[in-house]
Amino acid sequence: MAAKAMPASTSSPIPATPDHWYRDPLYYDIIFDQDTPLEADFLEGAVERHGRRRRGSLKVLEPACGSGRLLVELASRGHRVAGFDLEPAMVEFSRRRLASEGLQGRVEHGRMERFEIGSGPFDLAHCLVSTFKYLLTERGARAHLRRVAAHLRPGGIYVLGFHLSDYGGAEVDDERWHGERGGVAVDCRISSSPADPSTRTERVRSELRIRERGRRHELATEWDFRTYDAGQAQTMLRAVPEFSLEACYDFRYDLGEGRQLDDPWEDVILILKKRP
Repeated sequence: MAAKAMPASTSSPIPATPDHWYRDPLYYDIIFDQDTPLEADFLEGAVERHGRRRRGSLKVLEPACGSGRLLVELASRGHRVAGFDLEPAMVEFSRRRLASEGLQGRVEHGRMERFEIGSGPFDLAHCLVSTFKYLLTERGARAHLRRVAAHLRPGGIYVLGFHLSDYGGAEVDDERWHGERGGVAVDCRISSSPADPSTRTERVRSELRIRERGRRHELATEWDFRTYDAGQAQTMLRAVPEFSLEACYDFRYDLGEGRQLDDPWEDVILILKKRP
């Protein structure tokens, strides 16, 4: 069963723990699996509309591939996939998941700002769930974009999704999700503090309440994200001439509804095309 968005939880906060939720691939996968087929449809459609389409399957790269859900989905559609992640538990989970489905794919350990992976050049790269915001400096963000560009063929596209910040906002952004699979139920609450314009960071907190084989346990993690409003995103993109900004969409994944890169939108999906 896929995860479902739920109203904000009113339960008491879970004390933060030293264990990071990203080291628990199964729970992470259950929460984020909801839109996997929709995201894969969007990625295929984005290549058809904005990329340089070649005959046959696509060669697809996923920076920060996490639990491998999109690697598996795209490989099952006949595409040749490769990904990398910083967390060893995610790399191993992704490899096992591909193997369990009888699918081919390359998954390696690597950092977003200085990775190297074979199997290229790629037709498509994608990173959709704000993972880009883990790069806390402008230097790191630009280095990542340049590394992706180096792995794409001319005319290839990078589909990059992340939330924009409203520096005038004073409220905590709060979402709650519920997912179940194979007797494991996960309630997830993700909250973001108001963005600080002086440091360009926001504090993010995830809380997981897990029911598994009759046992209940909880896990809370806190970290910082780098923040961008539309102007800051545009400035960053201008500093990476390897890419042109082809189009913008939002997290509804509707190729029929293009957007502008401006501040009224809380989230944005950038279609970046590698220049010849």
